[in-house]
Amino acid sequence: MKIGVIGAMNEEIERMKAEMVVTNTYEFATVEFYEGRLKEKEIILCKCGVGKVNAALTTQLLVDRFAITHLLFTGVAGAVDESLDVGDLVISTSAMQHDLDVTALGFKKGQIPYFEGSSDFLANSELVELAVSAAKQSTSRHIVRGRIVSGDQFIANADYVQSLREEFEAACVEMEGAAVAQVAAMNKIPFVIIRSMSDKANGKASVNFAEFTQLASEQSHLLVSTILENM
Repeated sequence: MKIGVIGAMNEEIERMKAEMVVTNTYEFATVEFYEGRLKEKEIILCKCGVGKVNAALTTQLLVDRFAITHLLFTGVAGAVDESLDVGDLVISTSAMQHDLDVTALGFKKGQIPYFEGSSDFLANSELVELAVSAAKQSTSRHIVRGRIVSGDQFIANADYVQSLREEFEAACVEMEGAAVAQVAAMNKIPFVIIRSMSDKANGKASVNFAEFTQLASEQSHLLVSTILENM
């Protein structure tokens, strides 16, 4: 078992890197990868950077260069599910791209044109249950299983959030997860995405993001550590 662990920002990986026994460091396409052990598991830790292109690139590098067998993607997100507050957690059941729009050609919003198979990429059910169990074990925060939607936009608009709720039945919104999910699915790598809410993706999102990213990244780190311990 070799587990890839991805974070989008420094805050999301620095704590794990500090706890790791790092045996090798690599750089491919300007992305740094830390190979070693954490919680007695062999892992490859990396930061993908913000956005779907960075996320897809990093995921494929993990598959090609390190032959990972499982993938955990952790980080922060904006809440869409109205039951979620800052610091709460979403465990992905699936992921879609909310900014993919080819409706002018008759495709549904979020549907990848001419793509064989679903554009809603399903997380591995065993990893989902493991993540939910780890969340209950490691935190008292509210936990939601649900669809994560991704786009190359920072969402800070309550009307747009409402549309994500209605069109996609989304639990939360961020900028990388669907790209990670698609690459993992196409390579038949079991994955789960774990997101801690840094904001509510509304008119106050930019203020809340800066204030609560630290709290949310701490939650994400604690949860991933517990998952690794239990795998």
